Amino acid sequence: MAIDHVLENGFIRVTEQAAVAAAHTMGQGDRKRSDQVSVEAMRRELDALAIAGRIVIGEGERDEAPMLYVGEEVGARKGSVDGVAVDIAVDPLEGTNLCATGAPDATAVLAAAERGGLLHAPDTYMQKLIVGPQAAGRLHLDAPVSENLRALARAFDRDVEDLTIVVLDRPRHEQLIADIRAAGARIRLIGDGDLSAGIAVAVRGTGVHAVMGVGGAPEGVITAAAMRCLGGEIQARLVATDEGQRQRLAKLGFHDLSRIYATSDLAPGEEILVSCTGVTDGELLRGVGFFGGGYRTQTLFMSLTRRILRFVDTIYREDLSTSVYFGS
Repeated sequence: MAIDHVLENGFIRVTEQAAVAAAHTMGQGDRKRSDQVSVEAMRRELDALAIAGRIVIGEGERDEAPMLYVGEEVGARKGSVDGVAVDIAVDPLEGTNLCATGAPDATAVLAAAERGGLLHAPDTYMQKLIVGPQAAGRLHLDAPVSENLRALARAFDRDVEDLTIVVLDRPRHEQLIADIRAAGARIRLIGDGDLSAGIAVAVRGTGVHAVMGVGGAPEGVITAAAMRCLGGEIQARLVATDEGQRQRLAKLGFHDLSRIYATSDLAPGEEILVSCTGVTDGELLRGVGFFGGGYRTQTLFMSLTRRILRFVDTIYREDLSTSVYFGS
């Protein structure tokens, strides 16, 4: 039986509770605390599941992260031969700055697969090109920006001027931004959250047509898991910003920094699932809403095995004496 069929509700609760914990700190300006409480909540919920889980994408190396570090075992059956063996990639709070400032699109995200189903990507940078199903296979990471935008426009049967491209607002993207503008496309600059933007690319109606630029490699793997479920595509290349990172990548077995990783290279598993819960309101998901007697969450759950997408709207009632809140 597929791991997602067994663990679907459990994984949804994992991201829900991480999102709720983070939402309690929303707008307080303390990004470290926002991240800490979401990590603690996610780990607590993972340890309640009957799995033998292993973190392959997490909060960093063991010496840097007290919880959900790469290689950490989680789950009530960790170390047991009768537990469901799962590799897990987590971003307990994607967009820590977004949460701390109350900005849109902060989320709690988890991807999981059978053992070996997710690339153990190092915590470095990654050049990315992300498109949805309609444009998959039509662009190339090394093609000129203008050429890719023309191909993207043909895929959507529209003009380049009608495209919207998401780019992280970073100094390293100065030339990329100039090239996109010169080609005539529109740009949505974001402060954080290229993972959420990548998922939005593969969902029609969000108004986003591609994500371009350099972001985190761990987020690239989780994005790839989502693209496997959604039919979209990510092309990526690891980036070393200095000689120290280059040596670290080589030590981890990543010697060829010219290699372009396809979606299936980053997330090769056959039993992939992704759960993503909104922390603050965004393009795709509503954030956590608190009311007098409880709170409300919205989650996008994806399963490659069963080819399903579920938008899960959950109301948690902490006080049964109060009315249930159904407002938008």
